[in-house]
Amino acid sequence: MARTFDLAIRGATVISDGALPRDVLIRGGRVAALVEPGAADADEEIDARGLYALPGAVDAHVHFNEPGRTVWEGWERGSRGAASGGTTTVVDMPLNSLPPTLDGVSFDAKRAAAERSSVVDFALWGGLVSADRPPLRELAERGAVGVKGFLCDSGVPEFPSLPGAALGDALAAAKATGLLVALHCEDEALVREATTAALRQAPRDLDAWSSSRPVEAERRAVARACAAAKATGASLHVVHLSSAAALDVVALSRSAGVDVSVETCPHYLVFDDDDLRRAGAALKCAPPIRSSREREALWEALLGGRIDLVASDHSPCAAESKQAPDAFAAWGGVTGVQSLLPSMLSAALRRAAGTPDPAAILGFIAWRLAARPAQRLGLWPRKGRIAAGSDADIVLLDVRQKWTLEPAALETRSGQSPYLGRTFRGLIHATLVRGRIVYRDGRSVADPGYGRFVRPDRG
Repeated sequence: MARTFDLAIRGATVISDGALPRDVLIRGGRVAALVEPGAADADEEIDARGLYALPGAVDAHVHFNEPGRTVWEGWERGSRGAASGGTTTVVDMPLNSLPPTLDGVSFDAKRAAAERSSVVDFALWGGLVSADRPPLRELAERGAVGVKGFLCDSGVPEFPSLPGAALGDALAAAKATGLLVALHCEDEALVREATTAALRQAPRDLDAWSSSRPVEAERRAVARACAAAKATGASLHVVHLSSAAALDVVALSRSAGVDVSVETCPHYLVFDDDDLRRAGAALKCAPPIRSSREREALWEALLGGRIDLVASDHSPCAAESKQAPDAFAAWGGVTGVQSLLPSMLSAALRRAAGTPDPAAILGFIAWRLAARPAQRLGLWPRKGRIAAGSDADIVLLDVRQKWTLEPAALETRSGQSPYLGRTFRGLIHATLVRGRIVYRDGRSVADPGYGRFVRPDRG
């Protein structure tokens, strides 16, 4: 038989439309066919018997901080972490790079930096800091998946928030340019009030930090964002939801015709406030880690389909920025791109009653970490699935094996992560991007610059 395929992944249980033993045939970086094992020849083969093949994760929310703050992370280190954790496409936020991605020139600079160094494919968010339309048109023309704004202080001076009436005008401008709007939803006035009260307390520890960002601040901001989206017709994406309290507002908005989606993050689904006290500043983020009761409510919402997707919100910094004299001065962000898929798979398996069905759980993971983010950001069907015509972005893992994240294996530049020392279930043997292995058996094997820019399909 003539060999018409570049690569065959042999005998894995493929998480696609169901879960069946199949050979994945790849040609030109894309999936050509899924066939019965042994039904076709190929130039190269990967023996994947006993492994699961699932679509690589599409991480809709990372901060790789290049250009400008590359010492915090950078595209090479960040993307190597993504690959080692089974993420094949990352979507980078407009901050904390310098300059932030607010117009065509800054978008071009970030894309160039990523094309030089990334080992996985990537897309880019732009920034929404005003209702000025020319920069938004430039971002849309260049292929931004959308624009992100803040309803409270962003934490960096070069990226202003959208106060008061500015929100409606900014959403209207984004709507006019066809851009999805992602919003950090915490009410600035309530956060300011709660922070003033918290700073009167002693010590200025992580409990005080958490009290300065109450659940009500998130709920109130989500309600304001949904109301503005309804008034303007803008498409809205609520990032890093930390509490289920706002989801009733989201449900009512959806029933009224608002196009709104919601993401949460593994650190809100895996950790609680007791973990925050143990881990310290490595788990400081905004919104903060909540109670175990809030965590359970988020899981119920995720399993029930009220939350659309899970993203890492990987937000690294220089190591010394986490070693500040008090909790309020420490940088707020969790390094999590490497742990996105492993932490979610392990948590889902632990939560399963009785003897879990790995295929069903992997199907759930593939939907929330790959398919749904790809769909929402306009990257589907090229990304987020294993099917004929899609990019061959594939993770091969053994769900039976357990492993522990050791410091030597952590890719993030700072060497800090709340997941260090944590044991996971589901060992990743290989990660492929467009049919090429970029990570295999514990090490990165792709050259910097292999990753390609992915433009959303707005049609």
